[in-house]
Amino acid sequence: MANKVIHKAGTRGSADHGWLKAKHSFSFAGYYNPQRIHFGVLRVLNDDTVAGGMGFGKHPHDNMEIITIPLEGSIEHKDSMGNHGVIKYGDVQVMSAGTGVQHSEFNASQKDPLKLFQIWLFPNKKNVQPRYDQVTLDVNDRKNRLQEILSPKNDEGKIWIHQDAWFSMGKFDKDFAVDYAIKRKGNGVYLMVIKGDVTVNGEKLNERDAIGLSETDTISIKADSQDAEVLVMDIPMEFSAN
Repeated sequence: MANKVIHKAGTRGSADHGWLKAKHSFSFAGYYNPQRIHFGVLRVLNDDTVAGGMGFGKHPHDNMEIITIPLEGSIEHKDSMGNHGVIKYGDVQVMSAGTGVQHSEFNASQKDPLKLFQIWLFPNKKNVQPRYDQVTLDVNDRKNRLQEILSPKNDEGKIWIHQDAWFSMGKFDKDFAVDYAIKRKGNGVYLMVIKGDVTVNGEKLNERDAIGLSETDTISIKADSQDAEVLVMDIPMEFSAN
């Protein structure tokens, strides 16, 4: 039987800075929960709402794989590698911080709120050369299927990170069901319900609830409401970085 943890939406850490309203699935900044430091290599899953014209000024990162997924609105990104662009709904952004990088992230709109997930994974290789990439995906390709949005470096032609991790997103009609086969032996899955209600391995979950499953080969997902959306993170449970 699979090992599991369930993180209900209301049990997450929270921060309200006025311009930023954040929910933290794992210990972050002023939120500390010794039972929620990480799940496998998943260190941070922040669910942020940023007011129009506001954002995060230039700040540093190192030795972390950072994934940004806009849910509503657009982000303006600048970094010390010379990248400058706008990431919108349907895009996925990755940044390997490696030996060190500085970046800023602002709501690209002066009036509309920005909603996003920012996710940090521990890398499988330390002190790599910093890198940046982004991709625009057709969100229609996740209708009643799991659309892979991220994979390891050895998957040619796909957006990748320095970790044996695969991310997928799906948007399902009510009663649609799918089984997900874990990609790598020893990996687990952390599934976040973005919207609606779903049942995962028999556990009923609502919007922004999450479940972590390990020591299993497959998981079952069934939509209990129309237009239910999920993010599936297939990640190593054991890790070390050289």
